[in-house]
Amino acid sequence: MTSDRARSGAMMAVGAMACVQIGLAFAVTLIDDIGVEGVAWLRLMWAGVLLLVLVRPRWTAFTRRSFVMCVVLGMFTAGITLLYMAAVDRIPLGTASALEFLGPLSVAVARGHGRGRLLWPGIAAVGVVLLTEPWSGTVDQVGVAYALGSAVCWAAYILLTQKVGDEVAGIAGLAVSMPVAALFATAVVGPTVIPRIDSHILLLGLGLAILLPVVPFALELLALRRLTTAAFGTLMSVEPALAMVVGLVILHQVPGPLSVFGIAFVVLAGAGAARYGARSQPVPLEVG
Repeated sequence: MTSDRARSGAMMAVGAMACVQIGLAFAVTLIDDIGVEGVAWLRLMWAGVLLLVLVRPRWTAFTRRSFVMCVVLGMFTAGITLLYMAAVDRIPLGTASALEFLGPLSVAVARGHGRGRLLWPGIAAVGVVLLTEPWSGTVDQVGVAYALGSAVCWAAYILLTQKVGDEVAGIAGLAVSMPVAALFATAVVGPTVIPRIDSHILLLGLGLAILLPVVPFALELLALRRLTTAAFGTLMSVEPALAMVVGLVILHQVPGPLSVFGIAFVVLAGAGAARYGARSQPVPLEVG
């Protein structure tokens, strides 16, 4: 049962990552039209509207504590999106994803137990170094700073998502956190973005929001009910590899030889984390 729970959680996490990277690749193509802030805002706005309308969360589904956690989660969700989109505007998709992965990696190291606590994150860290090649000095430093800021938000997002998933039934927590993220993004970038949005871009944003972030965030919420935060954080190491493949196929960003070795390391770490990372205490039935 434990291995089945870990396997299903891993499959959900990988599905979420695939949606994220494909969505990001298409999002990059809209940057010239509405800018990085516009793409980020469009995704969050539609995601918030869709989840609020489809789920229609009720006050009775929340305690005061869980509702506050959902609000805080929404703010960190907006931070991930805004900072990451600013990063991919300056550095390759695979590099940005690898740097952002330092957030989940930190969670994996801090929350892990036993011999695997440093083993799988350590292997993943080697892969991240090979992917980013920090010694080359050719990476845009501002883009790196944006990606690292997104990493901090992602670490907080993982911890909060598991707590919300454990305390709030279904995906009602997302139906609060995503509208909060949309409102936060509107307050930060809305005045400069909204005048550039036309009806065609608005419709494109609807499809983009379903692929990213509605589906992947829902899958991540369900995955974190089955996996420990340490295992989930390490499993996210697969995302830089997916980002590099998607960047190659859709954006024609060709990886170097060291990047290919980096992919191998992060995939190995992700597989190891998925195998041994089931939660020992199952989520209550009324939640899971």
